[in-house]
Formats: sequence, C-alpha cells, structure tokens
Amino acid sequence: ELQQTSLSLQTKPDLNTQKAKMKFSSAISLLLVGSAAAFAPASTSQSRGTALFMAGDGEIKPLRIGTRGSPLALAQAYETRERLMEKFPEMNEEGAIEICVMKTQGDMILDKSLMELGGKGLFTKELDTALLGDEVDICVHSMKDVPTWLPEGTVLPCNFPREDTNDAFIYKDGSVKRIEDLPDGSVIGTASLRRQAQLMAKNPTLKCVNFRGNVQTRLRKLDDGVVDATLLAIAGLKRMDMDDCATSVLDWDEMLPAVAQGAIGVQCRSDDERSLKYILGLNDPDTHACVNCERAFLEALDGNCKTPIAGQARIIDGKIKFRGLIAMPDGSLKYENEAEGDVDDAVEIGKKAGEELKAQAGDKFFEMMVELSPQQVLGQLTK
Repeated sequence: ELQQTSLSLQTKPDLNTQKAKMKFSSAISLLLVGSAAAFAPASTSQSRGTALFMAGDGEIKPLRIGTRGSPLALAQAYETRERLMEKFPEMNEEGAIEICVMKTQGDMILDKSLMELGGKGLFTKELDTALLGDEVDICVHSMKDVPTWLPEGTVLPCNFPREDTNDAFIYKDGSVKRIEDLPDGSVIGTASLRRQAQLMAKNPTLKCVNFRGNVQTRLRKLDDGVVDATLLAIAGLKRMDMDDCATSVLDWDEMLPAVAQGAIGVQCRSDDERSLKYILGLNDPDTHACVNCERAFLEALDGNCKTPIAGQARIIDGKIKFRGLIAMPDGSLKYENEAEGDVDDAVEIGKKAGEELKAQAGDKFFEMMVELSPQQVLGQLTK
C-alpha cells in the first residue's frame, strides 16, 4: 500500500506530558495516528519550474523517500528531508522531494511477537521491494530493524549522527526509577527478547508480556493499566519530543541496548548515482563505523529474533570500544565481552567479538535456541 505526499515545512505538535503523574493521554491523543496524515504538509502542490529534476519526457523527477507510516518513521523521514534541504540548496525547490509511505507486514500484524512472525525483515521487505521496483529512490530505516544482509542491488552507505542509544524505563506512576526496585511479580510490556532476558536476569519473578504497536499505543496501554512498566528506546521518544514520558534513562550496566539502536540509516540502489551523491553527503563517519561494528557482531552470531543479543560501540579518544551480550530468553544464562581497537578496524572488531561470544557460549547454547519454538520461549518468559 503506497501513498505519496510532497513535502513542506511542518510544525511539531506540542506535547505537554506530565512527568510526575506519568499520564500520557495528551501525547497519545495528539500522536496516535499511523498514517501520513499525522505528518502531512499543509500543501500538496508541486512546482514544474525546475530543470534539475526533469526527466527525459519533461516530467519532474523528485527524490522519493520510502518510509513506514508510524509516527516515529515519519519523523525520521522528515528529518531526512530537512537534512537534504540544509545540505543541498536545490532540495528546497517545491516538488523536489516526495515521501512515499507504505505499510509493512510488521506494522499490520500486532498480536504476535516478532519472533513468532519470523524476524526483523518484516519491517523492511516492502521497502526493499519498492526500492528495487523503482517506486522510491531512497529508504529511511531505524537501523535496529534492518537485517544484517541487504538485498542484492542495494546499499546502505549513510547513517546520520546518532541519538542517545540507551533505553528509557517508564513506570506507570513514575515512582519506580530502576529495574532493581520493581516489586516482585511486576508485569513488564515489551516485544524485545533482549530486554526481557536482561530484566529477568535481574529479577526472575518479573512477568514479560508481548507489547507491540507504535510508541503512542504502548504508552496508552501503560496508562490504561495493562502493564506496570515498559521500556522504549529514548532515541525514538526524543525524535517525537516525548522524552518527558521517560521515568529514567538506563545506562549500559542496567540495560545494554540493541545493535544499532538510536541510529537512522538511508538505503538506495547501488547503481543510482544521483541518490548516492545525496545520501553520502549526509553520512556521519563515526556513527557509520559504530553501526558497522555492531552489525558485524550480530552477523557473526547469526542473530535472529529468537536470540537475545545486545551490542554497542562508541568512539572514545579516537578508539572504538565495543560491548556485547547474549543470553537465554529467561535470563538464566548470560555471556558478555568487551573489545576495542582502531576505528578503521570497526567491522573486524565486531566480528571477532561475536566469534568470541559464540565460542564462550558453546554450541549447546545455540542448539537450544534453535530448538526452542516461539511458544516455548514465550512460555519461559510468562511462567
């Protein structure tokens, strides 16, 4: 399903969330929309007066940005548009950029966990198809949703400067600020096995329940008392001016983030010189190196949505420093390691860290993960 909208300046909604009470009703009522209309421009007119984007038949050829339709995905698409306009004057021409919104299977099926549905590619397959079919020119992704492999004929050479990578902890009334202080038996809403494993490693009495949908849907469920607490990437909350909803922000020792969390990536066809020129001009080399390190770690582990995996890299004093983690879904087993080296060796550092953790955990660990059905894993988590 594809909708196209030409872009104009937009005003972000005013979200006056009351942090002390942690009531999210105003934020939800303003942003609980999963369509292009939530971020639609005031005008849909297009100028035909520029030769820069003129195709051979005289038609305007705008740069088409493919994106999912969630509020967060649309905020990221608009950030891409703003960066293009700041970097390239011709992108300020009316009609120079279009946003193409599409629904993915992962967006449409919300009553099952990602593990049951088959993995992260559920959020990118439709975008990949549109890109290869020349329906769009570039695709904007939350990098943690992108599989470690890319379809042949596509590249992902661009990451924007990274947002805070940590997880936000959100408790129903704001009174609990640390995982360690959660009352025994608390119900935590999360669709992430990575978060579930680390939560249950700290307190095996916690009950984790599948919690999918966009940010606003999850906050509404929390406000309605469906769960006691939830965790979300603080990066996404910040991009929607909703970070006041966070009770606290967890550091790496409390909750190691997902591979590539907080990073936006832009993909295009490998032979599309025009798109490559534009998106390479937006790339942040430090973020790109850290993301590549983390994804090499994930690839070395053959990571999928059935295996709780966390991995983060950061550049400190000119060196890249990496921390990785794998665990059983119930938190009963957990393996961690750290590595560092030259930034130019980022991919090799991540790959070796993954290989070391794989050897440390042993073949039996991964055999158990393969043998576990989604229902068995979820049974462990909700026992």
